[in-house]
Amino acid sequence: MNDTTTATEELVITRVFNAPRELVYRAFTDPDQLAQWFGPTGFSVPRETVDMDARVGGHQRFTMVNDEDPSMTSPVNATFTEVIENELLVGIEEFVMPGIQEPTVMSARLEFHDEDGKTRLVLRQGPYSTEMEGMAREGWGSSFTKLDALLAG
Repeated sequence: MNDTTTATEELVITRVFNAPRELVYRAFTDPDQLAQWFGPTGFSVPRETVDMDARVGGHQRFTMVNDEDPSMTSPVNATFTEVIENELLVGIEEFVMPGIQEPTVMSARLEFHDEDGKTRLVLRQGPYSTEMEGMAREGWGSSFTKLDALLAG
C-alpha cells in the first residue's frame, strides 16, 4: 500500500451561509432539499435515491450520479451517531475508492452555529488519503455553492 491510499487526513471546512441555522440544518436533513444541492458540479442526486432518518441510529442514503455518464454513480450509506436538531449531525459510513483509498470507516461531523442570523457550518470528515482529501474539499466547495443558491432562492 502506498501513501496515496493510506487514510490519515481529516478534512475541515468552515463556511458561513447567509441563512438562519434552522434553514441550513434542514437543507442537510430534508430529502427534497438535499437532492437539489448535494454533490459537486457535474453530479446530481436523484430525489428517488434519497432516504433519510435524521436521528441517532437513523440513516442517510442517496446516490450521486455523474451528469455526463449516468452509469458512474457514488452511493452514500451513512448511519447517524449523534443528532441535535439545528445544531449537530454526526455519522459514520464505510468508504471505498478503489485505487485511491483503502476501505475506511469514515466519520462526518457537521456543527451548525448561529452567527448574527447567518450560519457558520463547521464540517469535519475523514480520514481521507491525501489525494481524496483534496478531491473531497473541492467537491464540498462546489456543493456549498449550489447550497448558497438554494438558500438564496
